[in-house]
Formats: sequence, C-alpha cells, structure tokens
Amino acid sequence: MTQSLTSVPSPGTVSWSDAVQDAMEGDLVTALAYGTPAGGCVVIPVSPTGLVDRAASTIAVTTSLAFNGKLFHMLRDSRVAMAYHTREHGFATAGDFAVVQGRADVPLSPSREALADLAPRVERFLGAVPSGRFWDWVLRDYFDNRIVIDIAVQRVVSWPDVSGNGERTVSGAEWPGIPEPQSPPAKGTGPRVDTRKVHGQVTKLAHQLIGYGGADGYPVVVPVRVTGHSERGLLLECAPGLLPEGARRAGLTAHSFGRQAVGLANRVCTGWLEVDGDTAVYAPHTTAGFAAPPVKSVQMFFNGVFAKRGWRKARREGTLAKLAQLKDEHRSAQPDGAGTATTS
Repeated sequence: MTQSLTSVPSPGTVSWSDAVQDAMEGDLVTALAYGTPAGGCVVIPVSPTGLVDRAASTIAVTTSLAFNGKLFHMLRDSRVAMAYHTREHGFATAGDFAVVQGRADVPLSPSREALADLAPRVERFLGAVPSGRFWDWVLRDYFDNRIVIDIAVQRVVSWPDVSGNGERTVSGAEWPGIPEPQSPPAKGTGPRVDTRKVHGQVTKLAHQLIGYGGADGYPVVVPVRVTGHSERGLLLECAPGLLPEGARRAGLTAHSFGRQAVGLANRVCTGWLEVDGDTAVYAPHTTAGFAAPPVKSVQMFFNGVFAKRGWRKARREGTLAKLAQLKDEHRSAQPDGAGTATTS
C-alpha cells in the first residue's frame, strides 16, 4: 500500500512482507539512524531484540538513560530509521535488506512493566544476564535506567538482497524522490581526521552502512563497501541507485559482532558525501568507536561501569531536566501529522 506525500499513515496501517517481518523479528544487530540539527545523519548499531508489533505498525529499541546523547537529537526531530541488514548470530533467515522509517516516542523514565516484559527477549537474543550481589550492583544503572523507544512506522523500504541489489519495494508513505544537494559546511568539506587510519579501522569490520537525510527528512540508510581512500576521503561502492547524486552531510558506520553480540566493535563517523555517477567519496569529519573483548563477562562489566559513569554525569549535569524541557518545547512545534509516535 502507498500513501500520498501529504498524508501520514494512521497507526496500524503500514504493511510489509513476511521476509521483512522475519528480519525485524530475528536480526540480532541492526542500525538506528537519526538526524542532526545541521541536516546530517548519525547511524549507530543497536540490538532491538526483535521488538516489532506488526498489527500496530510499530517497532522499538531500548537504550539506557546513561547514554543519552542520541535522545537530544530524537527529541528535536523524531524522524528516525532502522536498517535490518545482518543475519549473523540471530534468528532471521530471509535475505532482504530493509529500512523502516518512523516517528520515535522517547520516554524519559523507565517503565518497570516494559522492562519486565523485555527480560525473556534479552535472554533469547543476548543470553542470560549475570546475577548475584556483585553483578546486581555493577549492572543496576545499565538495566534499571533503561527505556523503550517506540517507533510508529511511516514507511518500509526493502530490497530482495542484503547488499541492496534488486528492485526496491515501498510500503506506507510514498517514496519522496531524490533529496536536493546540500550547501557545503562553513569549515569545508574535506576530511578532518586521519583518513588512512579510519580506512584501516572501518575495513576490518564486516558491516558498513551510510545514512543521509531523505527528501522528506526521514533518514535513509544503505549498505556500502569501503574500497580505498585518497586525499578526498574514503572511496565507497554500493548497489546501483542507492546513493543520490550530489553532495550532502552523511553518517557512516561500520561494525561487527559475535554470538549474543559479544565482541562488539564499531566505528561511527559524521562527514561529507559526494556522489558523481559511479564515484562516491566520503570525507569523515568526526570519528568515534570501540572494540569490546570477546568475553561476555568482561563486556558486561564495562557496560555496567560506563552506565554508572554516564548516569552519575547525567544527574550531576541535570540532563533529565534538560531532556524534559526539550521534549516540551518540541511537542507543540512538530508539523501537522508529525507529532511523537504512539506507543505500542
């Protein structure tokens, strides 16, 4: 089904194929994309543990309030996208690559009921959570301050192959066409970090994706492959027709992971993308990432430690109050039909 550009699908009205549903229910790691105030895009790996309600046309993802940087962006602009692009170590078997675009509803306090409902899903995808007095203390801030972000689906875009090859299928809101090129940033378009180093970091990771703002403001995420580098930036390859001609801000992510998402490694960049015919060059402006050891207990320990540190910082700096104020300011400022998503 399709909708006109001037309308927004009502809750529960967007349909998608069984293959896409298989990916939504079974991918262990996906990629979440959200916009930036400058018109760019950030793409980060997440583990949504199969949170999807097909009847209500919603998906969801969880995050800790201790790691709240992305929440500021999603409260300013609730348009987000989730890319289902990995079949490794999960339960999905279909070969489709799918991008789900929707409106995120960001709660600012945990729901004990929702967290209790999550427990079996977490264990199914990520394995048993360590317990005992020590682990309960270490992981308390990581789990107890976790929220569920519901995303009301507006559009589902899919291709029959995880590499993005094949004919595109669109369900929900009509595909808005090709976005216009953007004006170059004041600081210039060239790389601002060591491109050779970023190239070495990214090409070691199995999954590489790039995200940009679509013509209607929703992020678009597509699979790419970094094939080299030059003084202009990273050289990219992707399936024909996935990247729009011209120049624009874009976010690049690369990641890999093992069974139960142990041994996570990622590299997240923001930068400038230029596409001219078959040539695509990405100039990274910022870069960040980490590599976790392939030992679950060690990874969980550091998750807990970083969450404690982040939560203490959030309380010290009044982050929750700032988020609440931002949510109030933007709730009434959303355009018609573009308010926060209804929860599932």
